[in-house]
Formats: sequence, structure tokens, C-alpha cells
Amino acid sequence: MMVITILVLLLVLVITAWGALALQFQLPAGWGRWLALAGWLALVVLSLYALSKGKNWLLLPQILGLLVLVGWWSSIAPSNEREWAPDVARMSYGDVRGSLVTLHNVRDFTWRSETDFDERWITENYDLQTLKSVDMFLSYWMGPVIAHTLVSFGFEDGRHVVFSVEIRKEKHEAFSAVGGFFKEFELSLIAATEQDIVRTRSNARGEDVYMYSVDLSKPAMQSLFLSYVEQGQQLQTNPRFYNTLTANCTTIVYDMVSKIVDGVPWDWRVLASGYLAEYVYGLNALAPGHSFNELRQLGYINPRALSQQPGQDFSALIRQDLPLVKPF
Repeated sequence: MMVITILVLLLVLVITAWGALALQFQLPAGWGRWLALAGWLALVVLSLYALSKGKNWLLLPQILGLLVLVGWWSSIAPSNEREWAPDVARMSYGDVRGSLVTLHNVRDFTWRSETDFDERWITENYDLQTLKSVDMFLSYWMGPVIAHTLVSFGFEDGRHVVFSVEIRKEKHEAFSAVGGFFKEFELSLIAATEQDIVRTRSNARGEDVYMYSVDLSKPAMQSLFLSYVEQGQQLQTNPRFYNTLTANCTTIVYDMVSKIVDGVPWDWRVLASGYLAEYVYGLNALAPGHSFNELRQLGYINPRALSQQPGQDFSALIRQDLPLVKPF
């Protein structure tokens, strides 16, 4: 009997934490939020009293409260119509005609700091027959375990376009890993130049950025590019919520790659994305002939990125002395 009581107590505490966080992140700031939280916690206190006195019928109010909360939670739907922050104000999407892809809303901002930048959105045309490389960037912003994953596609004319799955934050919002579990942000797909999306992380934000050349067949590279385009199209018409654990910058890339390349196993490092490069190295999918430590050391782009001079090609600069997969 004691074991059952302890299990019910743990369940009550888990439900309590979930409900409190759901109300905290989804209700607008003000008295309404505080009243809802106070009411929810009052139900919890009643449930704890019921457990201590063996009056299980007093659990009923919290059960009913939970049903109301779950119904409200289920009604919260993602949207593409909000007051978005400038860097995610537009969603990248593409038109495909054979091997030719036209990407709309490619971001090409000039960043002087995180808050000081010039906005520029462009349309670019790419011929997948001239696709020659895929590179993975890992940008570390909160310690060694978690990194933001970006995938860059290189073409024979020297252009590179980077795809990044990101939170679509509103003007008043900032990233919250906890909020990412509670429908705080929508998902966004950003296509951008390396001068924009890589340089802002290494130079403007001061994140540690590592670049790895990925060994994929040309058909696999083309399929991955088209998968990103398809993701953009889907998010245009069917918005989704970001989820810190299940729908983020790395898990979505893994889902796309696993459908393209046979035999890609699931691994805990897909979630602990700071170690993603070691996982990819173990699949023999990085530049050959080097140990992982060598690739990591040579792939640290910050010193080269910070040395950029006006007019210097950023993409060429960060690839100096970097082991690259032989292009097709």
C-alpha cells in the first residue's frame, strides 16, 4: 500500500510541475496567469492532503483540473502569423524544376553585433547538377553537450547556402530550453549565406564554431538538399512547434538523412548534439585520413573567421587548411 501511495505522490508531483510550467509559458503575463497558477497549486495542496489522510476521493478535483488543463493545452495550435523577430521574419522555401531549384527568402544579413545588423533577403537559383559538397557546422553556445547544427551545400560556382532549423521567436522572446518543451516557439527553416548565418555565430555572438566536411554521394547530397526544400514548403502551409528534445535543429536533420542513407543508426549523440561530429566520424562520413581530434582542431573556424578583412571571401577563408572530402 505504501508503494502505491509513493507512486501516486510522484505522479502528482510530475503532473504538478508540468501543469505549472504549461501555464507559465502559455498564459500571458499578468494577474490571469498568477490566478491560474494559484488555483492549480491549490488543487495540488488538496491532493497532497488527500494522500496524507488516505482520503483518495479528494484527488478528484485535481483530476478534473488536469482534464481541463489537457483540453486547453490541446487547443494551442502553431501559427505562421505572429510578430516575428527580424532574423526569422521570413521563412525560406523553394521551387523545384528538374535539377533547378529557386530558393526564396535566403537570408543575407550583415551583422555587426547580435542587435545591430542590416537586413537583406534574396532569391537564389541553384542547379543540383553542380552541387559538389556538404559541410556540417556545429556552433557551441551553452557548453560542450549542446550545439546548434547547420548544414551547408557548396556549388561549383563557389556559392554556399546553409540550411538551419531554428526556433521562430517573436519580437519579445528569447530562447528558452525549458520553454521549448512547452510550445513556446514555432519551427523555422532558414536558408542563408555563410557570411550571414555562420559569421554571426563566430564573430557577432562569440560562439565556438567547428566545421566538418561530410562524405556523401552526389545523389545523397541532392536528396538532402531537396529534403530541406520540402521541409520549408511544409512549414509554409503546416506550421509546427519546436520541441527541445524531439523537433530541433539536429533531430530533424537526422530524420532526413536516415531516410536518404540506409543503415544510419539512432544514437544518443543525436540528442547530445555537441558530440554529433564524433557520431558522424564513427560512421566514416567525415574527411578520411585524419583522426577525429585532428578534424576537430583543424575545423575550429573562429580564428580564421575573426581575421576576415573587408572584401575577403568568408567561405574560402574559413576553409583554409581544412580537410575536405574530395569533390565529385
